[in-house]
Amino acid sequence: MGGPLPDFKAPSGPAPTSLAALKPPASMAELNADPSAHCSGSTVQDQEIKVIDPRGQLMYNYPRYATFAEAPFCPSIQADLQRAGFPAPSQIQQYAWPLAMQGSDVIGVAATGSGKTLGFLLPAFHYLIERQIRAGNPQLLVMAPTRELAVQIEEEAVKFGRSSGLKTCCCYGGAPKGPQAMSLRDGVHGVIGTPGRINDFLEGNQVNLSDVCKLVLDEADRMLDMGFEPQIRKVLARITNPYRHTMFFTATWPMSIRRLAAEFLRNPIQIQIGNRDELKGNQDIVQIVTPCTMHNKNQLLLQVLAQSGVGDRGNKDAKAIIFCSTKRMCDQLQRDLQRAGVPCAAIHGDKGQREREHALGELKSGAMKLIVATDVAARGIDVKGVTLVVNYDAPGNTEDYVHRIGRTGRAGQKGYAVTMITDKDAHALRGIIEVMKRTNQEVTAEVEAMSQRAGPPPPSGRALRGAGGRR
Repeated sequence: MGGPLPDFKAPSGPAPTSLAALKPPASMAELNADPSAHCSGSTVQDQEIKVIDPRGQLMYNYPRYATFAEAPFCPSIQADLQRAGFPAPSQIQQYAWPLAMQGSDVIGVAATGSGKTLGFLLPAFHYLIERQIRAGNPQLLVMAPTRELAVQIEEEAVKFGRSSGLKTCCCYGGAPKGPQAMSLRDGVHGVIGTPGRINDFLEGNQVNLSDVCKLVLDEADRMLDMGFEPQIRKVLARITNPYRHTMFFTATWPMSIRRLAAEFLRNPIQIQIGNRDELKGNQDIVQIVTPCTMHNKNQLLLQVLAQSGVGDRGNKDAKAIIFCSTKRMCDQLQRDLQRAGVPCAAIHGDKGQREREHALGELKSGAMKLIVATDVAARGIDVKGVTLVVNYDAPGNTEDYVHRIGRTGRAGQKGYAVTMITDKDAHALRGIIEVMKRTNQEVTAEVEAMSQRAGPPPPSGRALRGAGGRR
């Protein structure tokens, strides 16, 4: 992808065939007309659910809250849920809430975007409110792999805890320590943060975790992938409360995660939503692969943005994230889109925290409808109303593909994921096609043929592997 990109040209002619006959809805032009019309307000229902006891045996009799009314949350939490407008608990919430409310350690194995955040926050909040625990040393600790995810969790904590008087502090790197340290000194009910920054505060004796009775590890697989296991172990060693209750959430279930869970959880009950031994996308996402060349790739991108409504400044409901493989490509594409009259921002690892938060804030508010990102944004970013994801560059592996497209199709809203593939990247199609077929997505004969004639992956190992690849 080196060198200058072909110039952007205004979309012209008929839309690509693979974009013109989408079902449902019939086309992205229909989504453009009214994106909210395709929102059910509830997360997609997975047919394969397992509840497994501490001995590894399937359970057949277990509690479940199918409605919010069945969940015995205190009135202030119920009122917040009613204001939020959710029609019913998501599947992970239905099964995790009753176990958490009775104090059982829980392992939740579920895809991103499945409602896990409220799955662990609300039982903890109910515990704190019911016992009228005052702010001081934190009673709740939530660890997350990235600052973006920590901020997302904090936003939900404020939304569902403020009316009950609960105070949380979000601790993450890339931001000044001063304001975070001041919040800790003033006293909090909970700390939400990344392992590195929490360790910094522990080493500086600026936070005391000895009273933590509610512990959550969110996206534990991602934390291990990022090399945080030593910091996680240091943090857990400082939580000395013998009555600690732990909830552990992960999208995949490799041996490294199983070992960590076995070491730090007591007789946990495991909830598996969907077949987590194979990767698949959210069924609310329509996945499309569009063959292209380096010469027509940018014109095709503008067609996709126009057809989805993202290119229409008057359409406030359509939002998109475009993924590139490198920081350089990300910046270059952002500049080229700006020159083509498409306002957007770029986020990647070299951007400061303030820049990243500003860009995400603009996308959330609708002030900006498009961001261009590297995989730093593929996990943990939950921007409501993202209707389109575009893989401008092929992702590095199957997991990255699933996590990228998972930024859309959230909370019951229909989403679209368009992957642009040149002959150079055709080796990536094997894993993408496997993921698509697991949710009965249409794979065109052209794409199948392109996959079959693809050459071997490049020696760098960045080829997208199938389901048997890295977990």
